[in-house]
Parts: sequence; structure tokens; C-alpha cells
Amino acid sequence: MRAAKLEKIKTRLEELQTEIRGESVETVQGMQEESTLYPDPNDRASLETEHINNLRIRDRERKLLEKVDEALERVEKKTFGYCDECGNEIDEERLLIRPVTTYCIICKESLEAVEKNE
Repeated sequence: MRAAKLEKIKTRLEELQTEIRGESVETVQGMQEESTLYPDPNDRASLETEHINNLRIRDRERKLLEKVDEALERVEKKTFGYCDECGNEIDEERLLIRPVTTYCIICKESLEAVEKNE
């Protein structure tokens, strides 16, 4: 992969990392500010439902953050952009769309087909 493309993807990963961490801090602060007791049970239930949904989103983002960290580590080790399954180079377009991917499109489709049949 060309150095310019790799640098572009690295920058995108770092921006995503910063964004996820920032949203996490905002969520915690928001939930602390909203910890006011609501006398109405419906209001309390709505707030709790909103908190649960926010926590689910943050959990998904936490998992994505782990993948971003791993991708940045692969960039540093110069192993970024190669398929974990076949070892071939992953298409640049695929990496630009999903920079945390570790499989080329052919291997990913094969893995999904196996999962679907199980």
C-alpha cells in the first residue's frame, strides 16, 4: 500500500478513536447530570430506557475502539492491509470504507457463508 494512502487511513483511524472517546465522556457526564430523581414513574422509566440504549451504543463503540486500536497497532507494525485468512493485500477501497477490517472481501464472504450455514 502506498505511504500516502496508509497515512490517510491512519489519520482516519485516529480521528475515529478521538471521536469515540469524546462521545464516551459526554455520555458519562450526561448521565450524571440527568441523575435527578423524577417523581413520575413514566418519566423515570423513559430516562432509564434512554440510559440503557445509550449504554448499548457505547458498548458497541467500545468494541469498535478496540478494533481501531488494533488497526493502528498493525499500521505501526507495517502489517496493516493484509488479510488474516489468505495473507493477500486487502483492496484499498475496502480499507477506506472499513479501515478496521482484517479480511479481504473474498475471505470475508466465505466466512459469512460458513456462519450462515451453521
